[in-house]
Amino acid sequence: MRDIDHDLIARRAAPVPRYTSYPTAPNFAASVGADDYVALLEGVRDTSSLSLYLHIPYCHELCWYCGCNTKAVKRYEPVARYVATLEREIGMVAAHMTGPRKVTSIHWGGGSPNVLSAAHIRSLADRVRARFEIAGGAEIAVEIDPRTLSVPQVHAFTDTGVNRVSFGVQDFDPAVQAAINRMQPFDMTRRAVDLFRDRGVAAINLDLVYGLPHQTLATAERTLHQVLRLSPDRIAAFGYAHLPSRLKHQRLIETRTLAGPVERFQLSKLIAQTLTGAGYVQIGLDHFAQPSDPLASRQVVRNFQGYTTDQATGLIGPGASAIGRIGDTYFQNATPAGEYIACIDAGRLATARGLKLDAEDRLRGFVIERLMCDLQFPGQELNSLFGAAAEPVRREAQALLAGDSDGLVERAPGGFRVTDRGRPFIRSWCARFDSYLQPGTSRHAIGV
Repeated sequence: MRDIDHDLIARRAAPVPRYTSYPTAPNFAASVGADDYVALLEGVRDTSSLSLYLHIPYCHELCWYCGCNTKAVKRYEPVARYVATLEREIGMVAAHMTGPRKVTSIHWGGGSPNVLSAAHIRSLADRVRARFEIAGGAEIAVEIDPRTLSVPQVHAFTDTGVNRVSFGVQDFDPAVQAAINRMQPFDMTRRAVDLFRDRGVAAINLDLVYGLPHQTLATAERTLHQVLRLSPDRIAAFGYAHLPSRLKHQRLIETRTLAGPVERFQLSKLIAQTLTGAGYVQIGLDHFAQPSDPLASRQVVRNFQGYTTDQATGLIGPGASAIGRIGDTYFQNATPAGEYIACIDAGRLATARGLKLDAEDRLRGFVIERLMCDLQFPGQELNSLFGAAAEPVRREAQALLAGDSDGLVERAPGGFRVTDRGRPFIRSWCARFDSYLQPGTSRHAIGV
């Protein structure tokens, strides 16, 4: 790990958003509600293609590093009630849509979708198929916790069309696993992968996390070699966000056991070097794909699931805390499961907040997404899409380029591109175009 610039890392270590949307979810407000959602649902026309994100906010056990909206349950009754509510919401949403409801992508997320019984997996999938038209070739993906996976669940998911599976790994080192309350031996994960492959699912993703307690370059390197033995199609490597003031369970992780900024950078670099050396193509900031995977060969976009090839024009998000987007408006359901259930039980959609994009949001969102995906300022596309309105952002790009003395960006047609040296800091470049972060603007103080 030579050529590590400690001063550069220290200067660039400030936390910034992950930019799975722009504006980011903390900027959503209660000024957008269920009536707005209904009005836009009713406007979805025949030419629309949709993605569905089904959120399951439960796990059998809470991992201490987790930042997702989920809770551990010891009894199945709350899960069963939630599934019944989720199925009702799907029916309510579909009832407001007047044209054909064509779905090109479905993602089961959480939490742990395999907290559901096999029977509920089938009934929820049946509900979706009864109310939406699933396009031929649609990608149907599910997030799986290998620790609690059963054969009947595997059969239920594959019988209902799942064709891509993401397995949470994080790290295979036992000391790291003990420190995050997630004991998951390699053989357990291999069994889960094999169960789905034996049922014909060829598209396998593995998720890693760096910056975890007691994680070192040596433990990370061992984990990477074990991951490569599983030959996944995609690997995502996320940086751990330690937020104990907001997430109480993270207080069970001792801060002194966490890597500092330089060590985190070293871990990130080790992951990138190891995976690209093994033939994977690096996508954006933190995803890696085999050359044969669509993520490595098609137009990539960024949404709440990270990097994807999903080109759907709208996103429907049933479930507690789930986020959707129709046109230029984001919608998010109530986060507490009890509040979400109460809304649906009362016969109204559970939209709690959202945001209507204005012209500046659309412009800056386009720039940030293309930077996150292509590592290049999309100057040549701005004229045709936004005309003279893009000029202030062009000036910001030129100022950013002129002010870089670290070799993190370089001049390119239409603006600049991020160099290999600058790739780990891509979110910092995006933040320079984020008007919600700029002091002195009307958008500031909403926070991230």
